Formats: sequence, C-alpha cells, structure tokens
Amino acid sequence: MDAAALFAEHHASLFRYLSRLTGSPDVAADAAQEAFVKLLEKPPAPGETRAWLFRVGTNAARLAERTRGRRARLLEHRPERAPVGDAPPTPDQAFEAAEARRRVREAMEVLTERDRTLLLMREEGFSHREIAEAVGTTTGSVGTMIARALDKLAARLQLDEDAR
Repeated sequence: MDAAALFAEHHASLFRYLSRLTGSPDVAADAAQEAFVKLLEKPPAPGETRAWLFRVGTNAARLAERTRGRRARLLEHRPERAPVGDAPPTPDQAFEAAEARRRVREAMEVLTERDRTLLLMREEGFSHREIAEAVGTTTGSVGTMIARALDKLAARLQLDEDAR
C-alpha cells in the first residue's frame, strides 16, 4: 500500500465531502486525518479503500459533532464549568517576563558548568542521587552544592539589580 498515493488520490474529495457534511473545515480536517491514520493502522481490503475512507471519515466527523454537542449541553446547564484560560499578558507584562528570563539566563552563564548542571537538574526534579551521578560527587554533598550555587546565582542577580 502506497499511503502517499492514496492520500493524494483521496484526501481532497474526502475533505470536501466532510466539510460539506459538517459545515466546519476544522472538524473535516480532523476527521479526514483520523480516517487516514486508521487506514495506515488497519487498511481495508483492496478495492474498498475509497468507500472505507469515507465511512471512517463520516464516523469520525459524527463522533466529533456528538462530542461537541455534549459539551455544549453540559456547559449550557453549568457554565461555571467552562474551562477558563489565563488572559494573555499585556505588552508590559510580556516585556518584563522576557527581561527577567534574559537576566536569569545571563546570571546562569556566569556560573560554572557544574553549578548550572546542579541547578537545572534540581529544577527538572532530579533526585540528589541522580544529580550526584551527573556531576561526579556524593549524594550527601549535593544539597550543600545546590545551596552554594543558589547563593552565587542570587548574588549575581542582585548585582544586576543594583546596576540598574
């Protein structure tokens, strides 16, 4: 089975059909993608590909529409359950965050490679044992080394703050 050839042959007409069926290009694109993924996972019998793709695409589109409808009904009765994202940052907030990241990055660059490794691994949630293995020390000394690296970072950030 040549998936690229099947895609080139059937995608445009499948997408067009699903767009007309659902009235939503986004739902149609997702359903068409789902149909082609299923085609790769478990292809139909030879000669049935087009009908199979349209059937799978139709089922995926209907499922998406049912899911959307269910969500809309749930939110209609309980609007407080609607997911709420954070408001995008204002330009000032975005600038301040970028500036803070720049300052921390510059302060981290001044630290030794070992100190950077300690702090970054700690931030990623590595255990003291894992950090000790990575930097070639004992588990018992990792806590002290991290504290010292944090002190160096804080001092560097304070120097940057004083220079402002």
